[in-house]
Amino acid sequence: MSTAPFATASGQATGLVQISSKEEWVRQQLEEERRRLEQEAGIERRPVAHFQRPVENPFTKSQRGSTTILFGGLTWKHEKLVHAALERLGYHCEAVPVPNKRAFQLGKEYGNNGQCNPTYFTVGNLVQYLQDLEAKGLSKPEIINRYVFFTAGACGPCRFGMYEAEYRLALRNAGFDGFRVLLFQQTGGLNQAEAEAGLEMNLDFFLGILNALNIGDVVNDVAYQIRPYEVNAGETDHVLEDCMELLHEVMSKSPPYTLEGRLGALLKKTRFAATAEYVGKFLNQLYGDDYTAALEEVRDRFNAIPVDRTRVKPIVKITGEFWAQTTEGDGNFNMFRFLEREGAQVLVEPIGTWIMYMLHQAKQQVRDRRGIDLIQNNVSRWNFAKVFGSHVDTQQKVLKLSVAEAVFRREYHKLVEALGGIAHHLTDQYELQRMGHPFYNSRAGGGEGHLEVAKNIYYSNKDLCHMVLSLKPFGCMPSTQSDGAQSAVVSLYKDMIYLPVETSGEGDVNAHSRVQMALGEAKVRAKNEMKAALEEAGVALEEVREFVRDHPEMQRPMYKYQRRKGVVGVAANFVLHAAERMKAERRAMVAVH
Repeated sequence: MSTAPFATASGQATGLVQISSKEEWVRQQLEEERRRLEQEAGIERRPVAHFQRPVENPFTKSQRGSTTILFGGLTWKHEKLVHAALERLGYHCEAVPVPNKRAFQLGKEYGNNGQCNPTYFTVGNLVQYLQDLEAKGLSKPEIINRYVFFTAGACGPCRFGMYEAEYRLALRNAGFDGFRVLLFQQTGGLNQAEAEAGLEMNLDFFLGILNALNIGDVVNDVAYQIRPYEVNAGETDHVLEDCMELLHEVMSKSPPYTLEGRLGALLKKTRFAATAEYVGKFLNQLYGDDYTAALEEVRDRFNAIPVDRTRVKPIVKITGEFWAQTTEGDGNFNMFRFLEREGAQVLVEPIGTWIMYMLHQAKQQVRDRRGIDLIQNNVSRWNFAKVFGSHVDTQQKVLKLSVAEAVFRREYHKLVEALGGIAHHLTDQYELQRMGHPFYNSRAGGGEGHLEVAKNIYYSNKDLCHMVLSLKPFGCMPSTQSDGAQSAVVSLYKDMIYLPVETSGEGDVNAHSRVQMALGEAKVRAKNEMKAALEEAGVALEEVREFVRDHPEMQRPMYKYQRRKGVVGVAANFVLHAAERMKAERRAMVAVH
């Protein structure tokens, strides 16, 4: 009786071996036939080598003292303050110069074909910087060991997700194989765990970068508002350089918050030390005055620049792809300076709008994905405990993002007020979504999403500009989609002046010519607006100028006056305000006599 099971098992095992050997024989026959057919067809079989992510040389904490962090891609004002924020935390860092056409050519030489304009400029700019270091006497191994590049990255339906690969390819082709590139993802932080020790992504780091970007936005905005109306040419730029040196010194020498005093000493001995320091850093950010006090001094320096607001200048709002609308060099045909030379006032786009957009999109995604976890786990809708738990989890995430929005907006506007209150406040993302969604679905990601369409409508209909200029790279898919939607927008809003310009390493003359033509129409509108304002006020332009000369405070950049609904230009609004003051003073003089 005991041998029956054994015999059965042995028979099954023998059967399995026979089946296995038959399958192996069939595979051999198939392989031999495949080889015969390939030989007849002249097909040469080669081993498959799958792509594997390159192994990154680590950037460790012990290397901080001997390693310089390179970064770039923003305006020189933002980069100056980011440099101060990193220096404040003990890092050695340098901002690479604004990309030029030589950088573009290097990007095309060492990179892939078919990349977009920002890719060639930024990738080539890094190669150019490293080549300049080599020309100064550093060897390639020294450069690779002593420098590391820090940049942003993302995924999505555009070439931005390929930037990291492009940097590595170009560096390898240029002879800098092994040079370290640290990629900070828009959603996910630093993507190289081994590099976290070298570049510590803590609260001090994020608050420092946040303050640098926000202050850079506000100062940049104010400078572009003052420069077109300065009485003494070049004075704004001179004051701006001095102010940036001041802000750099303040930021770099302002140590991160730490627990101090008797209470701090007691808390450090408890298990709540880390939490207490975290809360202290956050409260210091909200209620500290280190940066606001410095901005008040910057305000006073800017306010000493005499301005003439009676100059008629069309206001041009800049929108488009993030890099093209931000950079101030060859990457966008030096468009901002060109517009100012042509007699326009440039309304630049703050980085803060993009940060608020990402928070808004994250919040929208949380709402859209509500309940998906229940479907994925096949939870019945009658399981009230789990359904309610899912609802609470969604609301908690939304609440956190709402708090982040409120804190960011508060901090930004606090800086605006410290700098005189003339910089523009952040645009309401929910109003932008409402305006843009009928033309460009606000759930569509990539690039600026619905923002390009929404900003065009917002700034044109809110009487904030005479013309919208959208700067974007050639072949940028999200911007091309946006241009398609813009045709519907322009057909609906007949009075809108909208011009999209694709940027590249060439074509400056053609782009400037197109802008000149659109700007001519905007100038006519600004002049007609000024003429209507003078007629409404019943005054002559020379009368207004004489009145302003007698009232020096009206020649100051921080002088505030009310904007009229339906009136866009600075000159027209200022004339209407000055005329009211003139009439009020005349009435007062009559009353006295």
